[in-house]
Amino acid sequence: MWIVRLALNRPYTIAVMAFLMMLGGVMAIRSMQTDIFPKIDIPVVNIVWAYPGLSAQDMERRVVINNERGISSQVQGVARIESSSIPGIGLLRVYFQPGTDLGQALAQISAVSSTALRQMPPGMQPPVLLPYNASNLPVLHMIISSNTMGEDAVADYTNNFLRLRLFTIPGLQTPGAYGGKQRQINIDIDPAQLTAKGLSAADVISALQSSNVILPAGTARMGQTEYNISLNASPSSLDQFYDIPVKVINGQTIRIEDIGKISDSFADPTNIVRINGKHASYLSILRKSSASTLTIVEASKNMIPKIKEVAPEGLEITTDFDQSIFVRAAIDNVLHEMGLAIFLVGLMIFGFLGNWRNVFIVVTSIPLAILTAIIVLDLTGNSLNIMTLGGLSLAVGMLVDDATVAIESIHRHLSMGKSLVRAILDGAADIATPALVATLSICIVFIPVLFITGPAGYLFIPMALSVVVAMLTSYVLSRTLVPLLSRLMLSAGSHETHTTKFDRWRDRQFERMQEAYGRRLRKTLKQKGWVLIGSLILVALTVLLVTPKVGTDFFPTTDTGFMKLHFRAPFGTRIEETEKYVERIEEAVKKIVPPEELGTISANIGVPIFFNLAYVQSDNVNGMDAEIMISLKKGHKPTEIYRNKIREILDNDFPSTQSYFQTADMVGQVLNFGLSSPIDLQVEVNDYNKGYDLAKVLRDSLKRVSGLKDVTIKQVLDYPTLKVEVDRIRAAQVGLSQRDVASNLLVNLSSSGLFAPSYFLNPANNVNYVVVVKSPMTKIQSVSDLMNLPLTTGAAASNLSSNSTPQPLDVPRQIAQTVRNVSDIKPSVMPSQINHENIQRVLNVSANVEGRDLGSVSADIERIVKGLGQLPKGFGITVRGQGKVMNESFTNMAQGLVLAILLVYVLMVVLFQSLKDPLIVLVAIPGALTGIILFLYATGTTINVVSLMGSIMAVGIAASNATLLVSYANDLRLEGYPVLKAVIEAGKTRLRPILMTALAMVLGMIPMAIGLGEGSEQNAPLARAVIGGLIIATLFTLFVVPAVYAGLYKGKTKAKVSLLEDQEATTDVVV
Repeated sequence: MWIVRLALNRPYTIAVMAFLMMLGGVMAIRSMQTDIFPKIDIPVVNIVWAYPGLSAQDMERRVVINNERGISSQVQGVARIESSSIPGIGLLRVYFQPGTDLGQALAQISAVSSTALRQMPPGMQPPVLLPYNASNLPVLHMIISSNTMGEDAVADYTNNFLRLRLFTIPGLQTPGAYGGKQRQINIDIDPAQLTAKGLSAADVISALQSSNVILPAGTARMGQTEYNISLNASPSSLDQFYDIPVKVINGQTIRIEDIGKISDSFADPTNIVRINGKHASYLSILRKSSASTLTIVEASKNMIPKIKEVAPEGLEITTDFDQSIFVRAAIDNVLHEMGLAIFLVGLMIFGFLGNWRNVFIVVTSIPLAILTAIIVLDLTGNSLNIMTLGGLSLAVGMLVDDATVAIESIHRHLSMGKSLVRAILDGAADIATPALVATLSICIVFIPVLFITGPAGYLFIPMALSVVVAMLTSYVLSRTLVPLLSRLMLSAGSHETHTTKFDRWRDRQFERMQEAYGRRLRKTLKQKGWVLIGSLILVALTVLLVTPKVGTDFFPTTDTGFMKLHFRAPFGTRIEETEKYVERIEEAVKKIVPPEELGTISANIGVPIFFNLAYVQSDNVNGMDAEIMISLKKGHKPTEIYRNKIREILDNDFPSTQSYFQTADMVGQVLNFGLSSPIDLQVEVNDYNKGYDLAKVLRDSLKRVSGLKDVTIKQVLDYPTLKVEVDRIRAAQVGLSQRDVASNLLVNLSSSGLFAPSYFLNPANNVNYVVVVKSPMTKIQSVSDLMNLPLTTGAAASNLSSNSTPQPLDVPRQIAQTVRNVSDIKPSVMPSQINHENIQRVLNVSANVEGRDLGSVSADIERIVKGLGQLPKGFGITVRGQGKVMNESFTNMAQGLVLAILLVYVLMVVLFQSLKDPLIVLVAIPGALTGIILFLYATGTTINVVSLMGSIMAVGIAASNATLLVSYANDLRLEGYPVLKAVIEAGKTRLRPILMTALAMVLGMIPMAIGLGEGSEQNAPLARAVIGGLIIATLFTLFVVPAVYAGLYKGKTKAKVSLLEDQEATTDVVV
């Protein structure tokens, strides 16, 4: 009462409060980020090591394991470590405990990695360290191509100029360019010429390092002048490289031009990008977790005209795979649904309460409550996204609840002939405690959300926060602003008897409905036993027969129009041949997808620049792999149809290949949290070959599970390999060592670029380009060519680092040695990818779920895993992915829901001062749960974390409405009413506010439940759960709750219980 009196006594204070709510909300909206999901702040660090030419097995043993052991023993807060070793690249992903200081973690990992570097192969460079977040996803592809420039020139401009311009955009991240040809200065040596002159590649590298140095010569003071001394220590043009002497043999100088060619060219391709059938490069635009997708995409697009102004003539820049389109459409759709819900709720209020003044008073609380919730979201570091906005949309129907009950109570007291001020005060007093308890009940039922852990917790806690804050604000407004507006707007006679024909007709109809309900309730109470039995049967049948048919999912599936196909050619296929496969797939896709629906086909073939893997995870491990992205235009058919047709084509027309679809949309990638598929079974092994046999058994069993598609073993164990076995005795006899052979092979087959770097400063653009010594691919086309590669017969091979001492040039002619002279080559196989989980070797069996709910599929998977029985020592199977997260989330929410119901019960004990009345109120909850299950089943919707959020809301409202009825029945019994008359009168009196509350929620949820807009699939289950739950819960509240009440208190009187005076032994309930 005091707060109502305060509002009436200090109207300007309340007006200023409302104004500040509006102002603060508008300012918060302008400053808040807008995105698809809330920030998922799970600390992770990516570590990428690179050493071209190193096998996956050596990368694992020599590099990755060293780093893993150091991190696990010396870095604090580590939760787990995942790693993947592929040829030339080692990728580690370190997961930390929640709350870990990521800056400190990065510093510790950097120190540990620097220490581990000493134990790694010579020439190994420090790793790339990068914080990773599930929200750090590609939001845009910026495609760069040209009809006039070469691929190397396009990639060069993209990496060295265009990309640097994009870094000025706050919150943007972008790795190096995908595709194109990486510009470098090639010294292509001729193995035959080297052999003829008794030289090897190591000799050329030694000469290059000696003649291409960047060292200062200092200054000289001569007379009165001080001179800077400049030295031609580094060639200033490519032609000068030709004159570099390699060796002087018997007085004859052999220069680089005698044994090779120098060209401003590009590295051997390891990554090819095709956009709609043409070669191109693209930059993957990522956002940091603290940035907004809409802001990053808009800023990137706005930067393009500025880049074009200074870009070379003929350079074309376009964008594709724009995730902001989906984000914007989803946000707009939620806002549209919210606006439509407010309109429908206002229309309903007008129908129940009459004139526009009542509608205005009630509806005014909606935007103010929403804006206050937005202010709190902003202060707590949250963003505007489909989860928080979905929560506010969910709250729209409830936000009018407190105001509706308040205005209805005022009108009821006005009808008793009271003055306006007295009606406001008495009406507020009547509902003060029940309304507070009802509001707190709804807030309490959101406690289960706090029990959700992992990525799901980051998604739903902000939603719950928005609902709770909006509800509490709504209650405060119903105690302040609603009484004030009622005093101002109802003073013009609007409280008097309605005079229009519509008003009189509406009042007559509602009176008839009240009387009809009273008659029906009276009959129900006479047969309350049958009513209770029928209710129990309905609940039991629903639980036993319907619930198992509903199905369970972690999150609703969304169709964003993107498909991502991973294709693997026969093991060992070189990248040029893989591209031919991709061309055939592109043509097949064009035949499957109609031109009016097909957007872009983008193919990423081979392995990108190593540090790109620190930003964007890829399943490509070699030139045999390709990732094909397919975007569909608006209005396309369901992507599932096209995925199935593409699978059929691949199975029939591409034998001896592997393919599977990966998660392409932002929502799925966030929920997978780094996994490429929603289902991932990790097979722990101590023997890779035996483990692979187990993985194949598991794969074959999973293929028989209905609803599982694209079941694949990710790792390849039998990649073709040529094993060079050096005869140490023979090598030593001709002055060679293992190091000599390995160094020469590395230079010839990969290049000297990493372990013996040398650079050329291009005066045209002031960019340093690496100078590499290598044998052209055209010179090594067979095993015989490999066997004929020349080897250094002296110390030159050891002179491969920039700090080594140059060897003398003038030496006698040496006897040419080749690989054939000291070794044999045998065909073999070895793994092309080795994965670890906490240093333990693992294999991954992944799959997608289509055409069946995730819960049923996960149950089948669990049965298969258990059916394998006791595995041999050192082997194990761990089920990962969305199924595991779903089960954990459901279990946590169930535990939280039990706690929430207990707290609601305790709260009502405080209100009613009774142990029975709260139990009567809770009778409405089984009705809500029954309605939820039936409506989800009728609409083909699964039980998922989103529909569970709606279920929580429906349970809270059901308890709230039942509280109003039971509380008023207790008041009437205290006035001397018999139990039956009290409960019937309470039902008739509370019929209007109960129906208004339920209808407000149902009407508010209808736009969301229909789910016609972009991204609406995500919130539709929530609305459907609320609608179904409230329909049955309202029936339970109006009929079953009175029956239980009458049954428990039959023949008993109602009296207050107080320990301040002696009481009669007639007190069962306390108010």
